[in-house]
Amino acid sequence: MARAGKALKQVLEKYRITQNRLAVTMGVGRSNVHRWVYQIRDPVAEAVLQIRDGLKAINPDAAEEFTQLYWNAPSEDVRE
Repeated sequence: MARAGKALKQVLEKYRITQNRLAVTMGVGRSNVHRWVYQIRDPVAEAVLQIRDGLKAINPDAAEEFTQLYWNAPSEDVRE
């Protein structure tokens, strides 16, 4: 699926937020954020919400963009 990782990487780069800063804000290990950003592992649904909340605490615009990229992006993975 990797959509969350792609969205997260794009937002972190655009808003110059480090993986470490997001990890500290979220209260998770930096290695978790690294795995999401480089699409080694997809975050579970709860973690996606935590990512959004962590970004919001750092920069509300970054959180909004992450939300737009993640939830509104077309996906080949959607099955009807």
